[in-house]
Amino acid sequence: MKVLIAPDSFKESLAAADAAAAIAEGVLAVCPNAIVDLCPMADGGEGTVAAMVAATGGQFLSADVFDPLGAPVRGRFAMLGKASDALLPGQVGLSAAQTASAGDANLEPGAGGAAVIEMAAASGLALVRPELRDPTRTTTFGTGQLILAALDAGATEIIIGIGGSATNDGGCGCGQAMGVTFIDHDGNPCVCGLSGGGLADIASIDVSGLDPRIKETKITVACDVKNPLTGPQGAAAIYGPQKGATEEMVQQLDAGLAHLAEIIRRDLGLDVENLPGSGAAGGLGGGLVAFAGAKLENGGAVISKALSLSRRLAGADLCITGEGKLDSQVLAGKALSAIAELAAKAGVPVVCIPGQLAGDAPLELFTQVLPLVMGEVTVRHAMTHTQQLLAQRASEAIKAFLS
Repeated sequence: MKVLIAPDSFKESLAAADAAAAIAEGVLAVCPNAIVDLCPMADGGEGTVAAMVAATGGQFLSADVFDPLGAPVRGRFAMLGKASDALLPGQVGLSAAQTASAGDANLEPGAGGAAVIEMAAASGLALVRPELRDPTRTTTFGTGQLILAALDAGATEIIIGIGGSATNDGGCGCGQAMGVTFIDHDGNPCVCGLSGGGLADIASIDVSGLDPRIKETKITVACDVKNPLTGPQGAAAIYGPQKGATEEMVQQLDAGLAHLAEIIRRDLGLDVENLPGSGAAGGLGGGLVAFAGAKLENGGAVISKALSLSRRLAGADLCITGEGKLDSQVLAGKALSAIAELAAKAGVPVVCIPGQLAGDAPLELFTQVLPLVMGEVTVRHAMTHTQQLLAQRASEAIKAFLS
């Protein structure tokens, strides 16, 4: 029996690679001769780089970049390997901790291939202390530096996960790092490291200095939200308060993004304001489209393709997936919906093991759903005993499948 094990992370509890290993343990406890293929998943949010390295045998790289407030930080990204074939019977694979320590290296030009970046590694909310969070001051400049670092490493394709941002600069800081010049109303270049509060200063955009490698590189943004750039569902209104914005700041940020969208329309001939996903990461989604020619795509689908999930499903008897909470948001580009869709096409039944099960969960996507939190298992217990419970639920799933 071949079992494809493809969970996302269980936030605040377990990384995707460790979740996959725990599920495999449960599968092998019931069926020791099963062939288990561990494929940790992600959808562009936190853990995307680690999951893709674990699933493809890739290599971590790092570069010195700026954090959201302009302080130095060591940002990690990765060059991907090739999605591995199924493991041998009884084999479990590397944990996230083992994977993180294996193959970590400094920049090595000429590696070639596809790179994966998490914007949060340079421009993430977790990099800013709570008392300093202010999206009128934060910038995505460091994300642009990570893109250049990936190009220096020989990347010919870049996948960028844009979850967990601290920013609301419309991707202008990122653009500056890549060579875009923003001109103010006095005809001078805008301050380096543009932030959300500085968007109103932009009078024109000059892309003549853009790193020429950008145009030669396929850049895909893995996005799990569909918010437009501006308006009541836009970057500032929906996500600004999470990043420290007051109501007054939200209005300022939204006006700045609207102004930026108008300048992009006039100078670059692109309308990104209402593009689904353009408001992701404080407008970085729209900025990458405008300044780097990137394509915004469903995060789960992007990662599934990069990990050759369709090929890995071929010949599988069962797929087991899961994440921290199963609710209706899974339909907005999350990894689990991509897995369910591809498995349905392949005729492979899917068991979902979520941490918690919400009332609006799309149960119809899966053959069976076995949440960790049920019966006497509380949320707190599930979060502190995730590995043990995942193995237990996986064993239950295999017993039911074989019966």
